[in-house]
Amino acid sequence: MTSKVIDVAILGSGYGGLGMGAQLKRNGINNFKIFEKADSLGGVWRDNIYPGAACDTQSHIYCFTYFPNLRVSSMYAGQAELLNYLERLAQHFDLEPHLQYNSEITKATWNNAEQLWDLEIKNAEPVKAKVFVPAWGQLNKPVIPYFKGAEKFKGESFHSAEWKYGVNLEGKKVVSIGNAASAVQYVPEVAKVAGHLTVFQRSANWIMPRGQQVFTEAELDEFESNPEKFFESRNNIHQMREDGFARTQQGTDSQEEGKRLALEHLYNSVQDEELRKKLTPDYEFGCKRILRTDDYYPALTRENVSLVTDGIVEITENAVITTTGEVIEADVIIYGTGFASQNFNGELDIIGNQGDRLSQVWADGAEAYLGLTVPTFNNMFLVYGPNTNLNHNSIVTMLEIQHQYIVEATQYILQNQTSLDVKPSIFTAYNEDIQAKMVGSAFAADCSSWYKNAAGKVINNWPLNVESYRNYTQFKPQDYVVKTAVKEGELA
Repeated sequence: MTSKVIDVAILGSGYGGLGMGAQLKRNGINNFKIFEKADSLGGVWRDNIYPGAACDTQSHIYCFTYFPNLRVSSMYAGQAELLNYLERLAQHFDLEPHLQYNSEITKATWNNAEQLWDLEIKNAEPVKAKVFVPAWGQLNKPVIPYFKGAEKFKGESFHSAEWKYGVNLEGKKVVSIGNAASAVQYVPEVAKVAGHLTVFQRSANWIMPRGQQVFTEAELDEFESNPEKFFESRNNIHQMREDGFARTQQGTDSQEEGKRLALEHLYNSVQDEELRKKLTPDYEFGCKRILRTDDYYPALTRENVSLVTDGIVEITENAVITTTGEVIEADVIIYGTGFASQNFNGELDIIGNQGDRLSQVWADGAEAYLGLTVPTFNNMFLVYGPNTNLNHNSIVTMLEIQHQYIVEATQYILQNQTSLDVKPSIFTAYNEDIQAKMVGSAFAADCSSWYKNAAGKVINNWPLNVESYRNYTQFKPQDYVVKTAVKEGELA
């Protein structure tokens, strides 16, 4: 059976995948498919439907410049509104005909003879693609650590990214294991209905005040009729967040200012000295993800909420046992325990031009040139790849920069009927450069975080600001080994 050949195969339909499709269409490239393993689009904003789910980045910078979210209702939009934005994006750029649902790419193999990707797809016919764009994201695989006895628990339990709305929390004894980015959003909502909520904290968060702003109808009308007003707000926020990058640098006045604001927020919100002490981080500001919320601290001061900083020894049929021997009864356990943030290629088997598997190449930590491409994996461009995450600005801006680069590389590939394999010397020099620039960053400070691999190397975060990434990410054919497909009858 002859596989269908398409120009571009995109994996995933979140911001990364849909934005990639939109940019291809905007640039006249229409022979592409977006493969989605679920039955609907949306990525993390489809999956994370827990109470209080929202973006902690301002809405005006959490959208693409070519498709501004002019009528977003508030500065920090909730899950449903962000999912709606993606649905409207797909509709506006007529992406539905390009979307193939319930289609999980299980294997991708570079075909040297044809200079194409051979893609195997679960429950569907195989496909050949000239360009392969995995847009799987960094926070899409929920993780629940091992807890002794957890399988014996007779109550309800689930991960926050797999929320069970069929479970009634009203009046129940609820335990939240985890207290980071998702938990600080759902804890205030659960606290309103639970009989008692116990929050297990492994380490305290640096939390900044959010300061929600709900737009009036008049303001929304003005944004829609006069987009320049929206972009004025967007540009101001972008610059403010860029200036805030200095807070992630060790020993700077800005870092001290960030720390002061976070502690001020804590002290204004929590009067109890013992609780304050538990909630005060003991590690460098910016070493872990800086969170934004106005509701979490007040929730912890409620009479029906307890914060526990002891570790967990065991989970029984109806309780959680701490390292101090305390028995905390539970009807429901919510695991706010995060994601496999460094499992960039997920379960997908990707094989390059030398027969190497990407999982093997990345065994000691993921690396990519510009976070986009890896030697021997021709014509494969990652979206939101290694070292492209941020702790100070909007990841959507980073995605848009990556999309533009991939469009230019794709145009070159299609126009020249060739393949691009990034030169090892370029790849190595780049990664040595950004790791050198990581020195002095709070990301590299002495704390455990999902930014680092087991060896302590920061493999998720970009070490500079967004505009620096834009300057780095300029497509240059000379960065690549260029190879043309061998035609039938020719010698390789």
